[in-house]
Formats: sequence, structure tokens, C-alpha cells
Amino acid sequence: MKTTKTIRCQCANALRALSMDAVQKAKSGHPGAPMGMADIAEVLWRDFLNHNPNNPAWADRDRFVLSNGHGSMLIYSLLHLTGYDLPISELKNFRQLHSKTPGHPEVGYTAGVETTTGPLGQGIANAVGMAIAEKTLAAQFNRPGHDIVDHFTYAFMGDGCMMEGISHEVCSLAGTLKLGKLVAFYDDNGISIDGHVEGWFTDDTAKRFEAYGWHVVRGVDGHDADAIKRAVEEARAVTDKPSLLMCKTIIGFGSPNKAGTHDSHGAPLGDAEIALT
Repeated sequence: MKTTKTIRCQCANALRALSMDAVQKAKSGHPGAPMGMADIAEVLWRDFLNHNPNNPAWADRDRFVLSNGHGSMLIYSLLHLTGYDLPISELKNFRQLHSKTPGHPEVGYTAGVETTTGPLGQGIANAVGMAIAEKTLAAQFNRPGHDIVDHFTYAFMGDGCMMEGISHEVCSLAGTLKLGKLVAFYDDNGISIDGHVEGWFTDDTAKRFEAYGWHVVRGVDGHDADAIKRAVEEARAVTDKPSLLMCKTIIGFGSPNKAGTHDSHGAPLGDAEIALT
């Protein structure tokens, strides 16, 4: 019998394989972020995300927003593997005209995609809006013993999202409004398409978000399923603040020669590297 740890690893690796293969076939795309965030996504979607592939528009579903939308193959792989109407043929058609798998997620094209993302910072802004809507509707319609509006909003963010001005504005607002049903995952891999970010991004992100009024979970190993699960449980237990999970990851995780480098960020890995991965 396979252990839970083995199954988790296999599922995360399936996300990585689908992502790098689709990008390679399209000869364009961003394999690094999906490969780096696969373990986080596996834990969230297996253990926490409340959703229904047979009814993607279910009103009280949890919302999942991929703010770093260039990593779109991550969400497409998740949707495919969890039973949404996204067959393997659509993954093979990644980034092609009229496909359900455009280069960046687009609402209305793909069941399970909550909002269009691509311009960095826009997705977290949408996620804050969704969390505001949940809190507003819950206050209006819920009654003792009848919580008909009760869902979380989860957002994935990268270094680029953190650099954008709009993310500063909306995250400050989220803290002010005490959006306790908002949980953001910071993919802290230290890499952008131009290389290591130290030359242009040295913020103490944890302190910045604490100043906004967020609950911050530091030092999460983004490749340790148990650590990720504990961090999400801690975040969900905090009801009067939004939470930021500082997840240390390796971009392109699993690639023997391109992991941890900008070479895996915005270009196919190459057939030879995929064969080694």
C-alpha cells in the first residue's frame, strides 16, 4: 500500500510533469512557477479547498486565484486532475488559439478559473474583492445555525505580485477590513524572469504585511507537505485577520540543471532537461 506521503509526492510530480510538458509542446510558457508551487497546490486542493468540479459555479465554493497568472499550467493541471471539464487534449493545446488553456487564465474560457490574471498584482486585488464580497454577504444573510455564506478565498502570489503597487494598496485594505477568510501564499523563490531579485527587491515582506494588519506565517518550507498543511491550519484558525504564508520554494523544482535559476522561469526546459527531470 502506498503511503500518504508517496501519493502526495506523485500528485505534485504529476502537476510538474503536465506543466513542463505542455509548455514544451507549445514552445512557450512558464514552467518554473508551477513546478515550484506544486507541493503547495497539492496540499491546498487535497486537504482544504472546498469546490465541486461537477458544479464549478456553486455559490459557496472556496475561491482560488492564481495571481502570478503566467504560471497558468499549474491551475490547468489542477483542474484536469481534479475532474473539471478540461481533458488532456486541452492541455496539449496550451497557448493555442481558441483553446481552453490560454497562456494566462481567462475567466469564461475555462471552468474553475475564477478571474483573469496575468498583469502581476491584479489577481490578489481580485482576491481581496472576493473576500470582501464573502464577508459582506455573510453579514447580510447568515443567521445563527444557518451559515449559508461561508467560504475562503485563497491566492497564490509571486515576487512580481509583491513588487506591484496595486498589491500594496489592496493588501493594506484587506488588513484594515480584517478579512479573516483570505489566505495568501507567497511563492518566495527569489527569482524573476531577469534573474535573482536581490538587486531590485529587498523588502522585509513579513514586516510589511504585519504592518498592514495581516497574520504572517514565516518560514514555511514550500516543498514539505506537513509544514504546508500546518501553516494553512494556523491561517484558517485566525478569524480576525487575513493571513500570508511565506513559502520558501525552488523555482523549477525537480529540474536537475535549471531549478533555482531564471532559465526555468519563462521558457521551455527543453527536451533533454525534461528527460532528466
